[in-house]
Amino acid sequence: MAVDTLVIAAYLLGMLGVGWWGARRARSKSDFLVAGRSLGPLMYCGTMAAIVLGGASTIGGVRLGYVYGLSGAWMVLTIGFGLLVLSIFFSARLARLKVYTVSEMLSLRYGDAVSVISGLVMWSYTLMLSVTATIAYATIFDALFGLPRTASIILGGTIVLAYSTLGGMWSITLTDMAQFVVKSIGIFLLLLPIAVVKAGGFSAMADKLPHGFFSPTSIGAQTIFTYVLIYTFGILIGQDIWQRVFTARNDRIAAYGGTAAGVYCLLYALAGAVIGTATKALYPNLAHADDAFATIVTNALPVGVSGLVAAAALSAVMSTSSGALIACATVANNDIWQRLRHRRVAAATAEGPERDEVGSNRLFILVMGIAMIGISCLLNDVVAALTVAYNLLVGGLLVPILGGMVWRRGNLPGALAAIAVGGVTVITFMVLKGLLANEPIYYALFAALVAYVGVSLATRRTDPTRLVAWQRRLAGDDTPASAPASAAV
Repeated sequence: MAVDTLVIAAYLLGMLGVGWWGARRARSKSDFLVAGRSLGPLMYCGTMAAIVLGGASTIGGVRLGYVYGLSGAWMVLTIGFGLLVLSIFFSARLARLKVYTVSEMLSLRYGDAVSVISGLVMWSYTLMLSVTATIAYATIFDALFGLPRTASIILGGTIVLAYSTLGGMWSITLTDMAQFVVKSIGIFLLLLPIAVVKAGGFSAMADKLPHGFFSPTSIGAQTIFTYVLIYTFGILIGQDIWQRVFTARNDRIAAYGGTAAGVYCLLYALAGAVIGTATKALYPNLAHADDAFATIVTNALPVGVSGLVAAAALSAVMSTSSGALIACATVANNDIWQRLRHRRVAAATAEGPERDEVGSNRLFILVMGIAMIGISCLLNDVVAALTVAYNLLVGGLLVPILGGMVWRRGNLPGALAAIAVGGVTVITFMVLKGLLANEPIYYALFAALVAYVGVSLATRRTDPTRLVAWQRRLAGDDTPASAPASAAV
């Protein structure tokens, strides 16, 4: 145990060191928020895989494998599918927009009236995502080392807050790359083969486990469909994911690097399900399925190796926590605070003016990080809150975001109607059916689509000047249009 503790301590100190080194590169707003839009294919792939594969994908993926067998991979598989769709069909266009947030994209496409309300929805989602990841520290430290819950949250959250505040996206990118390596070694090279061997191989596992554990669909078709709606579509529109797309050096890297990260996610999903299945064969009577990951790590792995695998779990949680934190702070500052102060935020500015904005963005990360740690200490279970935020995100923003990308006839009234109708619908059915029910997101997406199409067709087309400016940005031309873009109607 002392060796494992030293391994974890060395890892955490290493993350602080990498974050401090990355702080030297954050000299402008672009550096601080999107790593200077300069990441090459390897670093982009690693950091994208790190942000989408968090504690839910690692600890939660093993838990689902413990309960459902191989079909427990579906949650993480749908995350991988979402990343593949985003990378193949949308990421190149997003990278060419040269914006910082999802709300900036909506503002460019429809007009400024949509930015604050979409920013509030995105802010609530990213804040709850960061809180959920931060609470996961308590689960890991308590299960492995008996560290008290509040101390675990403060320790893990403070380290993430420290390197995120120091260097912004540059520090987060460098720490994510280190975490990607640790996670790959810990899961694929250590835990997966050791767990399968300990369980006696696949044939022995099949003999010990209940019927259906090796079926790809035993988790249920409705559950798989719900995962697609929530996670695949959530990946397509999440600020934490888009902000990583904006770090790519060019649109080709965004497309090909993201595709490689998506394939990695699919392999990670299968690895987690197999580890959970092996854990079920070895320890079939756990009181709580949530303990499956900690059980297999502490009981099946040798000293030192278990510490490295625990570091892999921490790396997954820290990647999600830091990515959600900078996304939350970016939205709070650029889309809400500055908009409410009637300050227009340009999609791309010269490096001189950007340098003055590093301090304000660093301050917002610090404030949001303190809030993240405080809320995490107060709440015991945020699954319901995260579900609400995810449902509001997908139900309210998916249709206007994707509609704006693919349908020229979509306009500002249609976008506002979709956000309002989708949000009200999802809240109504969460009250009627329950916060964790599948139906709210189904009805919300349908209602938002009907509202978007119907209102857009019933009202005036978007100002042609705005559409021309939008098409130029999608093509990678960020020079001002010949005529100012008036508010869309």
